[in-house]
Amino acid sequence: MQRLLAPREAANILGISYPTLKQWIYRGKLRTAKTPGGHHRVPESEIDRLIPASLNRGEPSSRRGNFRKISGRNQLVGRVTAIKYSGLLAQITLAIGEQHITSIITADAAKEMRLKPGERVAALVKSTEVMILRV
Repeated sequence: MQRLLAPREAANILGISYPTLKQWIYRGKLRTAKTPGGHHRVPESEIDRLIPASLNRGEPSSRRGNFRKISGRNQLVGRVTAIKYSGLLAQITLAIGEQHITSIITADAAKEMRLKPGERVAALVKSTEVMILRV
């Protein structure tokens, strides 16, 4: 069963304001489930569906404003779904749309970035390596 997020948490992951997210709900752009008390909850699948759309606005220079200046162009934005630490390494799994990608990075790097499940990050793919950067 997939996790349901509160609207504010979903807005933070998507990088949009809470009022914008509420408008998306009211206009049918974002599907939600309702609690018995009538509160909206956003399924993680909706977050995964909308992450790419929330980044495709404006000129390329403005869209890349959150990315570090780096030569790698294969930056895939997604959501952290799992983190497993084993000694000096950390295995980070991202959901990018309906796909998943896994990166092995140092445990120190993962802790320094304070990665947590549900956060929006980018995978930088270069040859056979997948690096993670906070967005």
